[in-house]
Amino acid sequence: MLVISVVLAAVTAVPPVPQVPVVPAAPPVAAVAPLLARARGALEEAQPALAAAGAELAGLEGLQGPAGLDRLSRLTDLAGVSGVLATGAGDLTLLDGETRRVPPAPWAQGDPGDSLYRAGRRLLNASRYPEAAAAFGDLIRRYPRSTYAADAYYWAAFAQSHSDDDADLHQALALLDQQKARYPNASTRGDSDALRARLLGQLARHGDQDAARQLHLMSGDTARTLAAGCPSDNDDDPRMAALNALLQMDADNAMPLLSKVLERRDACWAPMRRKALFVVSQKHTDSTEDILLRVARNDPDDDVRKQAVFWLSQVHSDRALAALDSILNNSTDEELQEKAIFALSQQHEPRADQALRTFALKPSASADARAKAIFWLGQSHDDGNSAFLHELYGKLTDQDLKEKVIFSMSQLNTAESSRWLMDIALNAQEDVELRKKALFWAGQSQSVALSDLVALYGKMPDKEVKEQLIFVYSQRHEPAAVDELIDIAKHETDPDLRKKAIFWLGQSHDPRAAQALMEIITQ
Repeated sequence: MLVISVVLAAVTAVPPVPQVPVVPAAPPVAAVAPLLARARGALEEAQPALAAAGAELAGLEGLQGPAGLDRLSRLTDLAGVSGVLATGAGDLTLLDGETRRVPPAPWAQGDPGDSLYRAGRRLLNASRYPEAAAAFGDLIRRYPRSTYAADAYYWAAFAQSHSDDDADLHQALALLDQQKARYPNASTRGDSDALRARLLGQLARHGDQDAARQLHLMSGDTARTLAAGCPSDNDDDPRMAALNALLQMDADNAMPLLSKVLERRDACWAPMRRKALFVVSQKHTDSTEDILLRVARNDPDDDVRKQAVFWLSQVHSDRALAALDSILNNSTDEELQEKAIFALSQQHEPRADQALRTFALKPSASADARAKAIFWLGQSHDDGNSAFLHELYGKLTDQDLKEKVIFSMSQLNTAESSRWLMDIALNAQEDVELRKKALFWAGQSQSVALSDLVALYGKMPDKEVKEQLIFVYSQRHEPAAVDELIDIAKHETDPDLRKKAIFWLGQSHDPRAAQALMEIITQ
């Protein structure tokens, strides 16, 4: 009866699917390639945990008491997956100063401008910008005393800001000036300052020198602005919006201003320096490298230095590489070291890979930082990394670092790395958890023939390794994998292993699996 109930559960069970955190969409800026690489690396690093989650959750079917709680506790380790993904995605923020806004819902039904406000709002939300601008413009002209009139200036300007025509952009600026003069306390006044900076940036990009001059003034180049207090870290601050707008300005005009912003070292100016640093990283000039290196070495703010090190990932030069190597080996700040590791991983130079190898061997470095170096070595296509990781594994005593080496070897995806994974899986002297992980990743590689994996089952005395093999078979799509699961389900003498095979047969779409389950029920 036990086997039959397991078979029936396998026929009806649907394995839970782990929820993968959504990564925010990348901004339309060409320079996000390193950020995407970072997020992609984090996703790849999370894959084994996600796959293991599927197996563990599925295996909880019917478990109760201490055994079930023990299995469930193992799943709590997977909470780190969210953190890995968040680390990879955390830098993918909106970088161009565009703040997406929706007009608030209508609030004054008896107001004469209510219908035009509703029409403008509907058109704006549908991205029909010229028509939205016209609707809000009509509201301003026809009903200047309307409750909606004060903010209608902003929404009309916002709609026109989506145009590439200079006349429309100048008209949008005029609307903002009129709002400031007539309605200084309008609820959208703060938004208007940020929008003004973006409009000036668009015009400056089109060659408008007066707009460029005004943008410089807004960015903090005058004593008045410098005395205005600490800028906020919000793009609604007009100075932040002005720096965002410098992305659109040519480098010759932008770089002197950016250098001045970075020279101001007081603590409250750190948000401006961080923003300026990003803009510098997008301006590929002869001075870009000098500025990034200077900030990485000398800025008094930890976060600003870390950002400078991160953006050095885009600078491919001997000076940048030497600086990153020095930071990696001499800094005591682990976060700064991790930024340097990532930047080195993006250099795609033999010297950069050698710097990561040297650090991975460094026993005095933190295990987490060494793990990051090992991870990125697995993402590199350098031919020497496979031999290095093989050698490193034999020198390590830390279990977590050994797991990192196994994962990195799997990412090399070569016949040599697959053979090495199989050797670990077969080595009875190795820790059983390491053998299971090596077996899982070997099973994911097409370099390992299914026949070799099938041949292992009868040779493995360890029950835990056999359980892992059953899971590996379930992940392969060859007919022979289903044949092996059927054979285990029918002939395995260990009831727990039979139950495992039966469960995974229940998830198969192969008609032979359904037939085998029926045969087990009726035997």
